[in-house]
Parts: sequence; structure tokens; C-alpha cells
Amino acid sequence: MGLIKMTKWRTLVLATVGFNFSFLIWFSFAPFTGPMAEEFGLSLAEIGILASAAIWLAPFGRILTGWLSDKFGAPAVFAIVLTYVGVFSIASAFAQSYTIFFIERLIVATAGITFVIGIQHVAEWFEEENLGTAEGIFAGIGNAGAGLGAYFTLPRIFGEGYVDPIFGSAFLATSSNWRAAFFYTGVLAVLLGTVYYVFGDAAKSEAKREATKAGVSWDQWRFIATRYGAVVLSVAYAMTFGLELAMNGWLGTYYREAFGQGDVVIAATFAASFSVAAGLLRPIGGYVSDRVARNETSLLPVFEGQYRNQWTFATLGFVVLSMFGMTLAGLTGNIYVAVCAGFLVGVGCAFSEGAIFAQVPAMFPDNSGSVAGIVGGIGTVGGVVYPLAFSAAYLPNLHVGYAIVGASMIPILALTAWVFQPKIAERANDDGWLVSGERVVATGDDD
Repeated sequence: MGLIKMTKWRTLVLATVGFNFSFLIWFSFAPFTGPMAEEFGLSLAEIGILASAAIWLAPFGRILTGWLSDKFGAPAVFAIVLTYVGVFSIASAFAQSYTIFFIERLIVATAGITFVIGIQHVAEWFEEENLGTAEGIFAGIGNAGAGLGAYFTLPRIFGEGYVDPIFGSAFLATSSNWRAAFFYTGVLAVLLGTVYYVFGDAAKSEAKREATKAGVSWDQWRFIATRYGAVVLSVAYAMTFGLELAMNGWLGTYYREAFGQGDVVIAATFAASFSVAAGLLRPIGGYVSDRVARNETSLLPVFEGQYRNQWTFATLGFVVLSMFGMTLAGLTGNIYVAVCAGFLVGVGCAFSEGAIFAQVPAMFPDNSGSVAGIVGGIGTVGGVVYPLAFSAAYLPNLHVGYAIVGASMIPILALTAWVFQPKIAERANDDGWLVSGERVVATGDDD
């Protein structure tokens, strides 16, 4: 029992470190959009496309790796992803053609699919009553890789004028700081992939591992993907985590272009305040979800008896309101007000994402990887669409895009309210759209 407990916490640390670094390498381009745009001759709209492109492969990749994690175990899948991501990050450091660079960074951006691998890995080791907190710690500290790592750390290590024996001042007569950042983060990714494979254990028992594998089939996946619970959590995650992805890739550019903040390090630091809030506060969202469920605390009586749902809905509403607040803050012309508003958006994202993923493994305990892949994959769609809205050329200014995105979230909030009605919510993991049948329930001793 003591060995299982020790391995459980080692699994959480390993998954969290792996995902934190994956998030860092995923958004390692964001602090360097200025020098990259100058070198490759990119317009503001093209920078927005680059930010959006970082998410293009994530939906399919997350769905696939969630299924693969259930089938083959998280350690093997996590190691493979980190290794090929590292190799392409190293290659992108030497790209001279923007087309080649774009393709290589597109592949590097699949580092974000490690989220569902880690979610599945943690769910294989923790009990339901602590899942929200454990998944919140994993995802929260992991997501902070974009802020503390990509935005805060990389520009300070690889600042303007960076020189080393590999990337010298005369390196192909180009800027070397962002190239060095991509090279060294790629090397670390390969090393971390090796560590994950050597020290990771797939599940807390062979019975649990077999129960998870038993639920892996195309028919079961289709059934799960169309349940009310999976659908509503997926679109809710699209408006929260998708928003987080979009803001991570965009805010550095926003603070620089909308407020004339030319210092890359300062602009990146302002952007990091959002990322840190969205990441480090996420465990609170999961913890509160666990707490209200255990204590049967009613926050929104209209969803009677659905305690996790009540907390999730409240956090989603806060995100919508904060997006309108982001536009109002930007229109003041004061960058510090805008940074504070961005921080509040990050808080809303953190709480709602923690709440959502407290529900995923609790609702589908023997299909946590597959469901995490579905929710996490669809959740990244917002990260593809929202940057395009933020940087749209037809907008009168760069502040209005936030309100437009906020308005687009209202139908999602309405769908969530419908599914969270007590009579519907009680069967949300069995009833759904399009596909009929029964969920496969694996049996076995999980202890």
C-alpha cells in the first residue's frame, strides 16, 4: 500500500513536469513573434495565423493520443510525443525558409496533446474523491509552462543579442535568440521523454490497467463522444481552455501593438500574468469541485443536487463576463488596467478548466483517456478560432475582439444550462445524440 501511494505521487510529479515543459515548448514561439516577424517579413495578420496554427493539429492529436493512452499506457505515448517534438524543435532552430519553419513549428505545437496523456495517467492512480484536486494540480502547474516558462523564462535566458558557441553573433547573419531557445528546449524535450518512459508506471494495478484497456473500441468511443456529458464538457472546454490557448499566443502581441509596449521582455511579462493565473490557480477549480461534491454545498439551487455542475456553470459565466471586461479595460487606453483585466480572465479560465476536468474522469472512470481526448481535443478549437477574431483586420481596434469572442460564448452557456438540469444531468453519461446503445462497464478490482 505504501509503495502504491509513493508511486501515485511520483506519477503526479512526472506527469506535471512533463506537461509543464510541453506547454513551454508549445508556446516557446510567443515571446519571439517580434524578431521572427522581422526576419521572415510577417504582417500582424500573419502573426495571428502563426498563433492560430499552434493549435491546428491539437484536436485530432488529443483525441488520438487519449485513445492510445487507454490502449498502450501513458508512459510509452508521452515518451514518443516528447521525443519527436524535441527533434522538430531542434530542426526549426536552423530553418531559413518560412514555409519549412512553419511546418516544423506546426509539428512542435503537437506538444499540447500531452495534456490528455497526463490526465489519463493521473486518473489511473487517484481515487474519485481526490481526482479534481489531483487533475487540477497536474493541469494547473502544467499550463503555467506557457507563462512562467515560455513568456517569463525564455526571453530572459535568450534575450536580445544572445550569443553562445552554437548560435554566435554571425550565425547565418540572422537573429539568434529565438533559434537558440528552440534548439535547447528541443534537446530537453528528448531527454525528458526518455525519463518519462523509464520511470513511468501505467496504472496502480493490473486490474485497473485491464479495465481501462477493455473500454477501448471504436463503438465505445463513438458512444462516449456523443453523450450529453461529453458534448457539453467539450464545448465548455473549447470556450475556456481554447480561450487560454488563444490568449497565450496573442497577449504578447496585443500588449505590444495595442499599447505601443516595444520592450519584448516587458510585454511578455504582462502576458505571463494571464498565463500564471490560468495555470497556477487551476487546482483551486478542481479542489472546489471536489469540496462542494463531498459536502453537498448548493451554489446554484436551480441545478438542484448537481453540486459539481453548479460550480462549473458559475465559473463559465464568470469567463463570459470577464471577456466583455477585457474589451472595456482595453478601451481605457491604460495598459495596466488591461493587464489586470487579463489576469481576471485567467482566473476564470483556471477555475472553469479545473471544474470541468474534475468531472471528466469522475463521469467516465474506465475511459478517462478517451474522454479526456475528446474534451481536450475539441477544447483546443477555441485556440484556433479566437486568435483570428482577436487580429481580424476589419475590427476598429484590437480591443473589440474580446467582446466578440465573449458574445460567441453565450450559446455554449445556454447549452450547458440545459444539460445541467437535474433530470438530464443524472443520465448525462448514458443519454446523448446520434449514437444509441449502452456504455461498456468494465469490472475488476481497482484497489
